[in-house]
Amino acid sequence: MEGLKMYGNGVDNGLVLRKRVMVVVDQSSHSKHAMMWALTHVANKGDLLTLLHVVSPSQKTSDSSSCSPYLANSLGSLCKACRPEVEVEALAIQGPKLATVMSQVKKLAVSVLVLGQKRPSPFLNCLSGNSSAENFVEQCINNADCLTIGVRKQSKGVGGYLVSTRWQKNFWLLA
Repeated sequence: MEGLKMYGNGVDNGLVLRKRVMVVVDQSSHSKHAMMWALTHVANKGDLLTLLHVVSPSQKTSDSSSCSPYLANSLGSLCKACRPEVEVEALAIQGPKLATVMSQVKKLAVSVLVLGQKRPSPFLNCLSGNSSAENFVEQCINNADCLTIGVRKQSKGVGGYLVSTRWQKNFWLLA
């Protein structure tokens, strides 16, 4: 099975399936919601959760490059505190966002890719269509070599999440 690794448990030569879940993180609240959703709804005991922070090549200022490893590592620490039975790794990689995510999905044999989605702005949709963030999520959903899930937290009054995959768009998940 693609994206699932088999590991011996060392006791009775049994095999255990383990999946790698990758979440693309940044400083936005929607990426943090996606990270927590992946931690509570996708990752299981023994799975590997990879937090990927992609730094744009145009952000060469010392502030953004020094903050990147800190962001990924601090979010990784939060995940370890919430779910110590899930192995967590944090990566900060500089490059074009879409190409970097796609190459890391292949390189790391990711089973599930989780992306945070923003609430679409009605004003921007009227003027220019989808935002670049919405286009990024759609391109990942349609082109990644693994199950890719876009997650958007519903408003406080409604609760739950809107989940999008290649096969289902804006599915309401009350959880």
